Amino acid sequence: MFGLGWPEVVIIAVVAILIFGAKKIPEFGRVLGKSLRSFQEGMKKPDEDDNSEQS
Repeated sequence: MFGLGWPEVVIIAVVAILIFGAKKIPEFGRVLGKSLRSFQEGMKKPDEDDNSEQS
């Protein structure tokens, strides 16, 4: 995972909880998931447009 070991991931998670609080972390996760999903859909759409123009 990006060259990070489990100890580093745990430290990052603890710092994030201390900074943002435990209630905000799931909200950030949802926002990040939605952003990644829309980014992936956006990456697929130009490919579909290119294919339809070639037909």
